[in-house]
Amino acid sequence: MTKNTSKTKAQNSVDIKAINEAQSSLDSILAKFQSSLSGLTQESAKSRIETYGKNEVAREKVPSVLIQLLMAFNNPFIFVLLALAIVSFVTDFWLPLQNGEETDLTSIIIILTMVSLSGLLRFWQEFRSNKAAEALKSMIRTTATVLRRAHKDMTPERIEIPLSEIVPGDIVYLSAGDMIPADIRLIESRDLFVSQAVLTGESIPVEKYDTLGAVTQKTSDNIETSNINKDNLLDVNNICYMGTNVVSGTATAIVVATGGDTHFGSLAKSIVGSRAETSFDRGVNSVSWLLIRFMLIMVPIVFFINGFSKNDWGDAALFALAVAVGLTPEMLPMIVSANLAKGAVGMAKRKVVVKRLNAIQNFGAMDILCTDKTGTLTQDKIILEHHLDIKGQVDSSVLELAWLNSYYQSGMKNLMDKAIIRFAEEKTSMKKVGVSLYKKIDELPFDFVRRRLSVVVQNGDDNHLMICKGAVEEMLSIASYVYENDEYLPLNDERKQALIALAHEYNKEGFRVLAVGVKNIPASETKPQYTVQDETALAIRGFLTFLDPPKESAFEAISALNEHGVGVKVLTGDNEIITIKVCREVGLEPGTPLLGTEIEKMDDVELKKQIEQHTIFAKLTPLQKSRIIRLLQDNGHTVGFLGDGINDAPALRDADVGISVDTATDIAKESADIILLEKSLMVLEEGVICGRETFGNIMKYLNMTASSNFGNIFSVLVASAFLPFLPMLAIHLLIQNLLYDISQLSLPWDKMDNEFLQKPRKWNALNIRRFMIWIGPTSSIFDITTYALMWFVFSANSVEAQSLFHSGWFIEGLLSQTLVVHMLRTQKIPFVQSTAAFPVIVMTLLVMAIGIYIPFSPLSGLIGLQPLPWSYFPWLLATLFSYCCVAQLMKRIYIKRFGQWF
Repeated sequence: MTKNTSKTKAQNSVDIKAINEAQSSLDSILAKFQSSLSGLTQESAKSRIETYGKNEVAREKVPSVLIQLLMAFNNPFIFVLLALAIVSFVTDFWLPLQNGEETDLTSIIIILTMVSLSGLLRFWQEFRSNKAAEALKSMIRTTATVLRRAHKDMTPERIEIPLSEIVPGDIVYLSAGDMIPADIRLIESRDLFVSQAVLTGESIPVEKYDTLGAVTQKTSDNIETSNINKDNLLDVNNICYMGTNVVSGTATAIVVATGGDTHFGSLAKSIVGSRAETSFDRGVNSVSWLLIRFMLIMVPIVFFINGFSKNDWGDAALFALAVAVGLTPEMLPMIVSANLAKGAVGMAKRKVVVKRLNAIQNFGAMDILCTDKTGTLTQDKIILEHHLDIKGQVDSSVLELAWLNSYYQSGMKNLMDKAIIRFAEEKTSMKKVGVSLYKKIDELPFDFVRRRLSVVVQNGDDNHLMICKGAVEEMLSIASYVYENDEYLPLNDERKQALIALAHEYNKEGFRVLAVGVKNIPASETKPQYTVQDETALAIRGFLTFLDPPKESAFEAISALNEHGVGVKVLTGDNEIITIKVCREVGLEPGTPLLGTEIEKMDDVELKKQIEQHTIFAKLTPLQKSRIIRLLQDNGHTVGFLGDGINDAPALRDADVGISVDTATDIAKESADIILLEKSLMVLEEGVICGRETFGNIMKYLNMTASSNFGNIFSVLVASAFLPFLPMLAIHLLIQNLLYDISQLSLPWDKMDNEFLQKPRKWNALNIRRFMIWIGPTSSIFDITTYALMWFVFSANSVEAQSLFHSGWFIEGLLSQTLVVHMLRTQKIPFVQSTAAFPVIVMTLLVMAIGIYIPFSPLSGLIGLQPLPWSYFPWLLATLFSYCCVAQLMKRIYIKRFGQWF
């Protein structure tokens, strides 16, 4: 059984438990949990905590400081470097010490310094990011109201207790603004509306009430067992779920599941644990093992050639070890960490918290961004879009009637009521006029069966006016007239069908539609209180349409992502009609949506094909979102996911880069790699560019180092074949390698050509191997000409003159390597079409100056070098100029042949 299958079964077991409780009678539930309507005793509650555990869901805990520190050194190259350090310690220190010979810790110190700086830099940045992410977690309500008794015979009383102390069997009280503290079965309710957006992505609250109504048919009093399944479980109306919240109304309920046994808790379990390997991890590992394999091949060759040709196997072993160090890109962990840390700092300035540094590169490599709809593409805020007469024309009188209905209702205003009041009071002086002209007489509150709300007002005379708004079908069922051209006309079938068609047209465009109707009640028929039976013979005045609008930055952000080669797909739990509307408004061509019910019937092979052809995936479960993410990755994509709810948490965790917002649920933020602190989605484009700059500078180092080191080793093999001495001492190779690496420390601050930033970039071990083989030998050509120069022109052709030979090649090798930084950092002509950043120029000039100075310094004799004659330097300049010309030519040939540079 796979891990994901196990998670699905665990989720289903929780769903089945909820289904059973939904269908059980209240008496059987009270008996099952040994509870009563008088609540639990404190002693019983305490014992249940020991039995069921605390009411807490699984969550990702930030590792201890020590674990974070150790994980910062978890890198293949760091392991290789540590192994080389151990070998170097044995050969350079321990064995010479045993034999009374001179010891040398130079290479050990160099290697351990690089390892320490790399690991500590990475640890510090991620430690700071974790701290910042913890501080961002939204504060949630920590108490709930329950009915408890101190002892069995004492009077029960309502008390506030921490959420963690809620136990199965507790009687809880809910009111507007409360978070549902656990999975609960309603005992009684009044006008209870619950927002399940955190679980479903649906922004409109749903009504919950204490009898089990139909899930698929609104008017049923009972429901068959087979009608409730995991696809519509969240629609069951007598069960409320942990993590959702009460929008309006009150309720009393019994707790049926806590902690990990809740629907919320089962989702939390599914995303806690080891993360899937991301694009960055796969890329680093592939490149790391490519270079390690190359080292394992080349080092033995160097060892045997020098051993057989020089007959000094000890020196050959030391030189081979130095070659191993030289071949290993020691600075890769540090360069990667420095680039990622710099990227994290840059994104922090743009109000983005990077929790996991690797995510920055994944951001740049991302070629598909999957996003939730509610709260990410949209504002998660209902607005009134239209107020229309029955012909679909804007009508201010319909707005006035709607405002009176919403303003004078006494219950908790839902999102639509708030939208009406906000729109009317912002656009008109309706409040001032309405309050002065109208007096409230009575109201008929909204309920799920009627799906409408009526308010009765009086306007100066003795007549009353009933204003009713509600769902279109229910309003038409009690209407007898329509108001058209300033007169009331009978509601015949033709007019009724026209109204239904108009409402349906707006539904297709993604709008929620309510109808508004009135009933004029003459003074002779008025009364102080009205009943539902009075809601008859209404006249339909018009419609209200509502929308959860897209964020202002969504259109621009999606356009910018498309321009940078990032496709966008929408994965939502909401319905397809509204999603299509939102997608069109943000510039996405929706095409034909693929629904969760259709996905459930497909195997992975079929779904892999379908996900490439669709933009919208609607009515999805959390696990279906994760499945789509994983299959996109299997298709070769680097996938980002933008979401903010518990229903998004599994997908956030499975994506190569999970992106959330600071107002997201705790579990969503824990699952995310990156947290956006501002509402503007334009930061996504900035993140992509930052990720590509970061990746580009890492690739510069890898390509430069791999090709340069390969060129050096190729040169060593040629020199070893004919020289009567080692072409370079081990200490020379280590110092040269150290200086070269120092020159590249400034690469994180370098610029990238605009052409490089225009499309996604991924790790490509094949291209690095090609780059190494094609570009590396270019420098070897001029190493060989330097051999000939030192051998024939400066007569450094004997063992006695080897220090002069070493000095000449040391300077030429270091300077040509350092020039590589400028030659290979861009596919353009360096210094002419593309100039490196100022820190890079300064660092490379400094290293070149140090390299030239070393043979003339007091240290030269200690390391086997000597001053060079001044006549050497014109030859050096000619060599370096020729190298630049040939390197630029090779770049052109390489790009023409393979179609890319990095």
